[in-house]
Amino acid sequence: MVKPSGLRMTMPTQAVLRGLLEHPTREMYGLQVCEAAGLPSGTVHPILARLEGLGWLESRWEEVNPAEAGRPRRRYYRLSPDGAEQARHALANARSPLAGLAGWTDNPALGGAR
Repeated sequence: MVKPSGLRMTMPTQAVLRGLLEHPTREMYGLQVCEAAGLPSGTVHPILARLEGLGWLESRWEEVNPAEAGRPRRRYYRLSPDGAEQARHALANARSPLAGLAGWTDNPALGGAR
């Protein structure tokens, strides 16, 4: 499903947005976003790039010397104020691929409400 913003609301995109919205003003580096979304890095980072391209995310590289830190620099992401609102709206309007199944809206076990 493609939204007017141009963002495809795939299940992985929805998972990333939900993870970011858990603490919408907190910065998270890529691996933290992966953990919050329950998805691998190769899935999450392209989504983060698309969200940033749409202006939903802001990012920055941390100021650390990788040799001193003993690890690569981290890129931190956070929802922009407009991005947080866009994410909430997009998630509220997203249709699950299961929505077309008979009884979806009536079956609480499948996520529907009675």
